[in-house]
Amino acid sequence: MLEYLLTSAFFLTVFSFQAFGDAAINKEISELRVHCVTLGCSWSGIMKNFEEHQSLCEYALIPCHTGCGHVVMRKKLADHLENGCVNNVTTCQRCKQSLSSSEYQEHSCESSLCKEQSHVQTETPSREKNCSTPSVNKDGCRFSEVGCSFRGSTEKIKDHERTAVGAHMLLLLQHIKQLKASLCTAAKAANGFIPQTELNVNGAGKSIPNPQILAGLEIREDLEEDCFPGSSISEEESVLQQLVREKVISELENKLQVFENIVAVLNKEVEISSLEIMAFRRQSELDQNIIRGLELKIAELHRCLTQKDAGLSSLHKSLLFSEQASYDGIFLWKITDVGRKLQDSVTGRTVSLFSPAFYTAKYGYKVCLRVYLNGDGTGKGTHMSLFFVVMKGDYDALLPWPFRNKVTFMLLDQNNREHIIDAFRPDLTSASFQRPVNDMNIASGCPMFLPLFKLQSPKYAYVKEDTLFLKCIVETNQ
Repeated sequence: MLEYLLTSAFFLTVFSFQAFGDAAINKEISELRVHCVTLGCSWSGIMKNFEEHQSLCEYALIPCHTGCGHVVMRKKLADHLENGCVNNVTTCQRCKQSLSSSEYQEHSCESSLCKEQSHVQTETPSREKNCSTPSVNKDGCRFSEVGCSFRGSTEKIKDHERTAVGAHMLLLLQHIKQLKASLCTAAKAANGFIPQTELNVNGAGKSIPNPQILAGLEIREDLEEDCFPGSSISEEESVLQQLVREKVISELENKLQVFENIVAVLNKEVEISSLEIMAFRRQSELDQNIIRGLELKIAELHRCLTQKDAGLSSLHKSLLFSEQASYDGIFLWKITDVGRKLQDSVTGRTVSLFSPAFYTAKYGYKVCLRVYLNGDGTGKGTHMSLFFVVMKGDYDALLPWPFRNKVTFMLLDQNNREHIIDAFRPDLTSASFQRPVNDMNIASGCPMFLPLFKLQSPKYAYVKEDTLFLKCIVETNQ
């Protein structure tokens, strides 16, 4: 998994100049959990901290910077430099012998005074040299003076100094330890060599220090100050803090640059999204206008369809009327489902039935029949009642009023044996036969037209197959 992530990160770095990285994917990768694969190291963390750990991992194998050819763990580099590195040697100024760091601290020449003077004269400038700001070598690392052997181009040196902060800190710490040991040795030698009470007395009785003694005291004070543990620790801590501070600042600057890039990308995406939203809103407004127009058209079509349905219904009724209408004063009415309709009349659901309209002549009176299967008035519950109704017609203005034509009712026996016949002449004073003001006048006729027991008796064929036939004849000659 880690190798895959590192390979992905490498390709992202290689192609970063050709295509802009996906900030969301980079963030997701940087938050992945990884662990160090170095043998003996138990570190685990997130991907974005892995590079920092690599530069500080104590179990990582690194080559010795002195060029001795050994590869050691980072945490054992100091021991290697002190005890095992063949290139980490110091030359004795007295006997010109090359010694390792540990051998040099135990080494003694014939003249300790020479060695001590050599330490004072040679080591102090070295300290001053190493405590100064490291010079920048355009071909080598700035920490080459403390043992880093890396060389390369300017860009590679910058990358090396950014990724090898931990190694540089260890080298600097080792160099400071060596310098401290050398200065402490020189300080001890100076304490045993310089006289403490060599004075000249003048005529006034005042003691005047010897200039050589003053110089020795100044050197001794400087060396004692360097060998004082608290002072040394303070300087080491300040150097380490400065390095850590520079590293933190560098990381923060890198993160700031990454965040600025992310913000720039997000701003572009927000701008693009805003433009898209505006376009969508304009399109939505256009669509809403189109929808409103279509809704208006649909409503108009619905009204037209309703009118056409009404017209079709009227035409259908007219067609049925034209099929059933009679224009000679004779009308035959077929009533089906007699049993159900009789039951509805008994229960009061449908009290009466109206027949289709018919005419006494083509331009004559418009009339219809009304039947109460369960009776009405004096015949209610015992007889079937049949009435004649004068309706409002198209030609009433041309007809004589009141209506005075004889009306004959017939209930046909479907076996053609015994028809029920009843007739009446209109009462000219009754409102039922005056010119209609409303759609139809009050019905008038025979409330006791037929006893119900005859209508339902199997001896008669007035109802056959649940159907009966009523006939009306209006005399047209007066």
